[in-house]
Formats: sequence, structure tokens, C-alpha cells
Amino acid sequence: MTHDHPTRRAVLSGSTFEEQIGYARAVVLESGDSRWVHVSGTTGFDYARMTISDSVVEQAEQVLRNIAAALAEAGCSFADVVRVRYLLPDRNDFEACWPALRAAFGAVRPAATMQECGLADPRMKIEIEVDAHLIRPRA
Repeated sequence: MTHDHPTRRAVLSGSTFEEQIGYARAVVLESGDSRWVHVSGTTGFDYARMTISDSVVEQAEQVLRNIAAALAEAGCSFADVVRVRYLLPDRNDFEACWPALRAAFGAVRPAATMQECGLADPRMKIEIEVDAHLIRPRA
């Protein structure tokens, strides 16, 4: 009997926070035909410019672009997301984000949680983390 040991790989976005704090944008775990991707809490920073909008909706849209890039680098997409967590300092901002969130997740319907909490930077209005699972068809 053989055991398939999972491989682990980090996906980095280039955010200065990853280096300063010591984390990866995502961690990919692969074993056999299964790939799990755990995407860290992601905020609305445009990492190329290190800027962030004042608008919660624009931040949510940027968060989704940042997550999509991490998922793509890991070989997955929003279609593979099984769990999403929304973190907002002000729960009253959540509903304004629904159209953008529905565009990303409406077809796949992952398990979801929204929590009101403080974030690391007062400019941040939303943070999202996701877990994705891809099962590759056997040849």
C-alpha cells in the first residue's frame, strides 16, 4: 500500500505585507488528484501601486481581482471555491458589496460567513479569504 504525501507550495503576490508579517497570499496543498488552495485574508490594496480606494465597493472589486490572481497562479478559479469568509469593520457596508460578490461566487455558492471586526489598517473596509478545492479527473 502506498501513501501519497501532499506537496506544499506558497503563492506570493508581491505585497509588502507578506514579507513584513511572514505569510503567503495562498498555500497550495496537492495530493494525488486533489488540490486545496487556502487564500489568506485579502484586502482591497492594488499591490502594484500599494494604493487603496476609499470606496468599500471598489475595495471589494479589487479584493476579488487579487484573489482571482492568486487562484489562477494556483491553477484554480472562483468555480473551485468551497468556503469564503468576509470580514468588515462595519457590517452596514456589506450589502453594497453583494453585486460584486454575487458576480464572483453566485454560480458556485460556497459556504460563507460574514463577520464584523477590526482590520489591520483603518483604510481597509473589507477583507476576504477563500478556500478552494480542485479534483482533477483521472485519465
